[in-house]
Formats: sequence, C-alpha cells, structure tokens
Amino acid sequence: MRTPRPTQAFKTWRRQQDAHQNSIGFVPTMGALHAGHRSLIQRARQMCETVVVSIFVNPLQFGPTEDFRRYPRLPAQDLALCREEEVDVVFIPPLNRLYPPDFQTAVSVNRLSKRWEGEHRPTHFDGVTTIVAKLLNIVRPTRTFFGQKDYQQFLVIQQMVKDLEWDTKLTLCPTIRDPDGLALSSRNQYLGASDRQHARLLYQALSAGKQAIAKGQHHTQLICQAMQDVLHGHQHLTIDYLACCDAQTLEPLSKVQGKVVLLGAVRLGTLRLIDNMVIQIKTRKFL
Repeated sequence: MRTPRPTQAFKTWRRQQDAHQNSIGFVPTMGALHAGHRSLIQRARQMCETVVVSIFVNPLQFGPTEDFRRYPRLPAQDLALCREEEVDVVFIPPLNRLYPPDFQTAVSVNRLSKRWEGEHRPTHFDGVTTIVAKLLNIVRPTRTFFGQKDYQQFLVIQQMVKDLEWDTKLTLCPTIRDPDGLALSSRNQYLGASDRQHARLLYQALSAGKQAIAKGQHHTQLICQAMQDVLHGHQHLTIDYLACCDAQTLEPLSKVQGKVVLLGAVRLGTLRLIDNMVIQIKTRKFL
C-alpha cells in the first residue's frame, strides 16, 4: 500500500495507471474510518482492480460553529484499516495543496442542495461538491463509492457528476449499523453511553414510518406523525426534520408512491445525527 501525500506525487502515479488500463475504485473519506468505510472499500475491491482511498477533513463543508477543529483525526488507525483491506493507494493531500491562498472557485448544485440538510447547513453542500469535484479531477476513478447514510449528499454529487459529465460511475452502498440500529458515523465517537440510548431513537422513528407504509398508510402527513410520535417527549432530542420525499428529487410528497425516502435529522446536545430509509412502494394489482 502506498501513501502519496502531495497531489503532484499522486498525479504522477495516476498517469502511470493509464498505461495499465486498470479500473480504479475510489472511496473519498474524511478519515476516522469505521466498519461503514470498510464496507465501501470492500465493495470497491469487488468491482475494481485498483482501490484508492482519500483522507481529507474538508474545512469548506463545516459551518462556522461546527466541529472542524475537533473532528476525529486518527491517521494511524485509518492506515491500519486500509492495510487490512489491501487498499492500493491512500491519498492524504495537505490542506494548502488543495486550498492554496489564492483559491477562489466553488462548485454548486442548486435545487437538490437547498432543502433538508441544505436548509440547516447552508454552506455545507457547496463545500462537499467543491472538494469532490477536485478529488474526481485528481483521481479520475472508474467508479466512486458512497454510503447511503448521507443520502442527500449522494444525490447532490450524482447531479454534479451528470451535469458536468464526469466519466465515473457512482455506487451507493447500504448504511452499516450497530446492533441497536444506530447508523455508523465518525462522529459517534462523541457519544457517551447514555447518549447512545437517545441517539438510536432516530432509527426507531424512521422504522415507525417504514412500518406505517408497510401497513398500507399512504398519507405522508400520518407517516411523518408516526415518526414524530417516537421522539415525542424526549427532551434530549430536538427534531430538525422528519420527512417523506420522492427518492430522486427529495421533494416532499402528499401520498407515497414509487420509490420514496424517509429522511431524519435530530440534535442531541451539540451533536447532530442524520439517517434515512429508502422504500420501494409496491403497486397493488387488482383483478
């Protein structure tokens, strides 16, 4: 496993790969790798001949009051996991090489980034799309792998890749969860034992919405109410949103049909948790 740090060293390596015509699977991360990242790496290994993992804590996607400075940074642990999974290259670009003093450019996706996470974190998605655009230009992967936990982020990046005609195929991989249902996240390290009891309620709320749909409820107002009822009375949690949307446009629905996504975000003290469930509504056949 190689760990080229400067972007120029990586670009040199990348040019050498063109001669071999190997397929390249790319897993972009902010480090603090866990079993969810491991699953992305394993999927990339299954589908591609060469696997690249990037580790970069991107300041542009953090708001001014968010946790950029204390975001977990565990380079030795991250490299150990990559070695275990036989990652071919770990790309760790220095901050000043990706964002030199004269850096002035941003990449934006308009409609998909305005609702839900975009409303609560107004600068977040511009930071995400800008860094992903840079990484895709540098790595030039055959396939790029993302986790479903950040579902809106995936759709935003998917739109960017489509609009700007990047030659990479995006793969959305299932959310990996702890036994209690809590979606794995690097920020879960902030949770104490009692916090985890409250944090898992978001998964339970989404499950209640899914169960309501399974029982035949098609009115999204009542589906959202079923999710809210799970969190009602829990003073430790503040709801940012619980929504039932079209799975492709993220527009809120009045009745569920086709493919839908249940989206949820809550605050637990200073920690913010997001999760989702994608559901395919079966069309009833009448004889």
